[in-house]
Amino acid sequence: MKIYNYAAGPAKLPDSVIKQIQEELPSVHGSGMSVLEISHRSSLFENILEDAKNDLKELMGIPDNYHILFFQGGGTGQFAAAPLNLATNNHKIALLDSGHWAARAGDEAVKLGFEVDTLASTKDNHYQSLPHLPKDTNGSVYDYLHLTMNNTIEGTAYHTPEKLPNTTLVADMSSNFLAETYNVNDYGLIFAGAQKNLGPAGVTVVIVRDDLVHPVEKIPSMLDYNLFVKKNSLYNTPPVFPIYAAGLVLKWLKDLGGVSEMQKINEHKSGLLYDFLDQSQMFSNHIKPSDRSLTNIPFTTGSDDLDAQVIKAATDHGLMSLKGHRSVGGLRASLYNAMPVEGAQALVDFLDNFEKNNKRG
Repeated sequence: MKIYNYAAGPAKLPDSVIKQIQEELPSVHGSGMSVLEISHRSSLFENILEDAKNDLKELMGIPDNYHILFFQGGGTGQFAAAPLNLATNNHKIALLDSGHWAARAGDEAVKLGFEVDTLASTKDNHYQSLPHLPKDTNGSVYDYLHLTMNNTIEGTAYHTPEKLPNTTLVADMSSNFLAETYNVNDYGLIFAGAQKNLGPAGVTVVIVRDDLVHPVEKIPSMLDYNLFVKKNSLYNTPPVFPIYAAGLVLKWLKDLGGVSEMQKINEHKSGLLYDFLDQSQMFSNHIKPSDRSLTNIPFTTGSDDLDAQVIKAATDHGLMSLKGHRSVGGLRASLYNAMPVEGAQALVDFLDNFEKNNKRG
């Protein structure tokens, strides 16, 4: 039985990457040493690190005035790092509340003593659409605007960024990183946990414009952009294996045709499922169509008991991890980059058959 994993993260990796890791695990690059045991100070790892940075720069079109850094702590760690590094003038942050993770970012900044203004929120409609900036907002009073580009739980995404004049845009791209094209020049800071589209859990990518990197007096070393720039992300032992695996995924993505080609594939995959949900009499997706995510698709039957039956039957058919986030329930299919079109089609076929065989009276 073919297994498809629709988990929201840690998520599926490309089959060819898993195979390459398996083959190279005893001896990476013919060194006679496993990647699990090589020194982060060795030339072998330095080459792995530089290759990953160069491939990411090529894939995203990252300009020369941006730094690529590798942190630990996930996207959640960057909820603290971003204000500590960037909110050093006004100590004030603007935020669009588009869901759980946007709110968490705001809460973390407040905990650290920063003022956070929520300029708009769609919490009242259960985040079924995206909030947008009010007209004539004065951006000069803020150090930056925080934007969650893809809302993993709620299934919404900004396909073009909200821009606030006279302030820096900070983007959490954790769940659609490299899944659709964005212009890096629009952002002062981009961060993304690897465990959805880029690799195994344990490494977080930070892309930061050089004018935003400066010494900060009161900041933990492990969150200090200036220090990590100086040390080339090697201030302490970095997550060697996750960086190695992410580098393999980046090469896989290049071979596939890059981010623009990946976006076309993701639009096709998500379109298969959205088209089915839109005509279904049993299943529904409540997200405003223009705001729908390409990577995270929540849906429901409207009945907790029936949702549970669907999840059990799907698991029995090898369609794994379809249970929705505990805060919203229902079902959710995460169609990240490594999910093949066949996986999206298999899910649609299963849901179609389930509906035909379980028609409501």
